[in-house]
Amino acid sequence: MGSTSDLPVMEKACKLLDELQVPFEVNALSAHRTPQAVEDFARSAQPRGIKVIIAGAGMAAALPGVIAASTTLPVIGVPIKGMLDGLDAMLSIIQMPPGIPVATVGVNGAQNAAILAVEMLALADEELSARLQAYKDGLKEKIEKANKELAEVKYAYKTN
Repeated sequence: MGSTSDLPVMEKACKLLDELQVPFEVNALSAHRTPQAVEDFARSAQPRGIKVIIAGAGMAAALPGVIAASTTLPVIGVPIKGMLDGLDAMLSIIQMPPGIPVATVGVNGAQNAAILAVEMLALADEELSARLQAYKDGLKEKIEKANKELAEVKYAYKTN
């Protein structure tokens, strides 16, 4: 993430990765304030065994693109709401030049970034694929349960 102020958003990815038993790192690296550290991180990621990078950033949101420029690993950008309701960050992340792609989730979408990363990793890991399927099945069960509870809510003119 660009700074520790992004942690309340990015911790959603951390919690999901933890729940699915996926080892991960968490770093605060700024594309503008610590550019050398960002480049070092990106260049050393693959040799250290990292397979996918999730990069969250707000405002100018250069971090995902700077990382993508220094690695061949997939990079998933998380635009973090700050100024302009996160639109500035989202546009900074999705407007990448040809050859430097960054997958992008919605504003503050760290949980979806983690799910996307796990989907990528699960392509080559059957056990992880099974855990991911169980997680997604759980999402379905939560909605089915919520819908049953909603059916019990009474209103004078409710027809179902």
